[in-house]
Amino acid sequence: QVQLVESGGGSVQAGGSLRLSCSNSGRTFSHLGWFRQAPGKEREFVAAMSWRGDRKYYIESVKGRFTISRDNRDNTLYLRMNSLKPEDTAVYYCTARPDRTVLYIPEPRRPNEFEYWGQGTQVIVSS
Repeated sequence: QVQLVESGGGSVQAGGSLRLSCSNSGRTFSHLGWFRQAPGKEREFVAAMSWRGDRKYYIESVKGRFTISRDNRDNTLYLRMNSLKPEDTAVYYCTARPDRTVLYIPEPRRPNEFEYWGQGTQVIVSS
């Protein structure tokens, strides 16, 4: 049973920083990533990385501000968010793509390209 558990959300002022964490059940995946969903909007890709870490990619609006990383020692995925803006306000979800799939996708970005999801953690950025 795959379990993804996020933590680290909260409320900050614009320009502040947060670090989100996502612990997983210890399985190997193809890719790990973060999506977010603001009220009344569709779930949006934020960042993802390959399991080996040789590919990291971001949505344009967070490039240079957000950093995705993984600690191999405790199997935790991170999203470091700096220079936060009010438009970053959303529920952030950790997600994982299985390591054995029929279709190889080098940089999955769509929700249906990932299979496992955490429960989400709220990020609120005030101006």
